[in-house]
Amino acid sequence: MLTSLQKAPQDDRSSDQLQVTVMRAELAALIDRLTGGADGVHPTAVPRLSLARISQMQHPVHAVYDPAFCVLAQGSKRVLLADEVYIYDTSQYLVVAQNLPVSGQVIDASPEAPYLGLKLSFDVKDIAAAALEFRFGEAAPARASSRGIYTGELSTAVLDPVLRLVKLLASPEDVPALAPLIVREILYRLLKSPDGWRLAQMAIVDSHSQRITQAISVLSRRFQEPLRVEALAGEVHMSVSSLHHHFKAVTAMSPLQFQKQLRLQEARRIMISEHVDAATAGHRVGYESQSQFNREYSRFFGSPPARDVKRLRELQLGRVSG
Repeated sequence: MLTSLQKAPQDDRSSDQLQVTVMRAELAALIDRLTGGADGVHPTAVPRLSLARISQMQHPVHAVYDPAFCVLAQGSKRVLLADEVYIYDTSQYLVVAQNLPVSGQVIDASPEAPYLGLKLSFDVKDIAAAALEFRFGEAAPARASSRGIYTGELSTAVLDPVLRLVKLLASPEDVPALAPLIVREILYRLLKSPDGWRLAQMAIVDSHSQRITQAISVLSRRFQEPLRVEALAGEVHMSVSSLHHHFKAVTAMSPLQFQKQLRLQEARRIMISEHVDAATAGHRVGYESQSQFNREYSRFFGSPPARDVKRLRELQLGRVSG
């Protein structure tokens, strides 16, 4: 009897791991079929849910992630926040709890075994409402502010509603009624996980984390304007030193570095989508000096604006031709 009792937890874990493997294989088959075997990011009938299929390793892709939950059914990915690296694969999920400028790179993909994944974005109001209703915010360390990005172990409890959400795409008439319920269940599971307090902390009234969420929102709306840290600190009711400390705890960068990344990513988007030159793009995102813009752009993206945009357009043309 004693031997049986000692083995039970290990047997339960092995059973869960087997179930995860089976469910992940089913999810991979669904994503491959729903994307039609075409590389790219595919929006779906479920609001804020997108599917991704990529059949080769990528150059780093820079983007501002909104609060989101990412799962891989096949392949692996590297995500950079400032100088920090987060690598996740089919055994883990990734949660982005704040609006953060990150760089993502698919590092395990091939035509025979493409990268297959999904991203479910969350409305901040939904996160706060769920955290308050189920009192998950109480589990957060007092006035804590930790990194706004983290990974967690993929379990059957998380995968089950994810599978049901993707399967729901086969019956679009049911999406309006059922998708919000399943998304809420996924959010509940994430908040209940060991690191769920990181997601819940933005719902704690008058906490440092909630104030940093407000600071990020201000910077995201007004990144073209000159940054006065004293004014930003006053706007979110923090001292300058406290703002710097907690902002870096959440984003791994200072407010000025955060603003710089927002500006450079927006300038890159403008040049590619609107076909404007570097001087125009730099001025539109708030740079007064073209030489400073070119210097900071080259340092961040690895090559000068004109060369970088030319390469990206050629990659786009290659994908279209393919």
